[in-house]
Amino acid sequence: MRNIFQDVLGGDTAPVDALDIDLRSVEMGDVVFETQGVTKVYEMGETQVHALRGIDLELHAGEMVVMLGPSGSGKSTLLNIIGGLDTATEGTVHYRGWDLTRADEAQLTLYRRFHVGFIFQFYNLIPSLTAEENVAIVTEIARDPMEPRAALDLVGLADRADHFPAELSGGQQQRVAIARAVAKRPSVLLCDEPTGALDSDTGVIVLDVLQTINDELGTTTAIITHNQVVSKMAQRVIHLSDGRVSEIEEIAEQVSARELAW
Repeated sequence: MRNIFQDVLGGDTAPVDALDIDLRSVEMGDVVFETQGVTKVYEMGETQVHALRGIDLELHAGEMVVMLGPSGSGKSTLLNIIGGLDTATEGTVHYRGWDLTRADEAQLTLYRRFHVGFIFQFYNLIPSLTAEENVAIVTEIARDPMEPRAALDLVGLADRADHFPAELSGGQQQRVAIARAVAKRPSVLLCDEPTGALDSDTGVIVLDVLQTINDELGTTTAIITHNQVVSKMAQRVIHLSDGRVSEIEEIAEQVSARELAW
């Protein structure tokens, strides 16, 4: 049976040397992603659903950015296109100078495997595997991964390495999911409503872990959420509405995740 990581990371479906691209090096603050005129139209029978209506934006190396908007604003669609899980109907998406919109499926598979860490709202841990084993399923196909226990230690769960998901709280499961995402040392961490299934206190713990990873590892981190409180911890907030960027807000002074409450 396929699991979500075979779909997202590609499992063993593409050889490592299939990603024949020349990625320019980047330093802190450099442009990592650039989208121009990105649209996404879904065909629903005879009806067209316009999820994105011409998105122009940049994401920078090492920054913490929040994509904020209500349900249906297009934020998840945009995150999926940036992450190589979906493709744009029109427009271009460049990652470190490489045009994702011209990539074939083998290249996208390896892009997801080696460059992007994904965190989902509902954890997607495999119930029959321990926390350490859930992390290891990603590190086994990464180029230069952390040790699974080292990744768990980064999120404060080294002492829960031998526990199964059913033996962990929701917040602990989400932290295992974060450890799994960062263990392959991705350049970019894409988080889809990472606190959506958590209460405020537990959500703050998870956000604190994401902030620590951004600070200590310099991983470009994009969080999509409908929770405006989360935007206080970002360097920039990209507001989305009806498939468009309505505002890009620069945050002069970030708030520590530990100070947030909702």
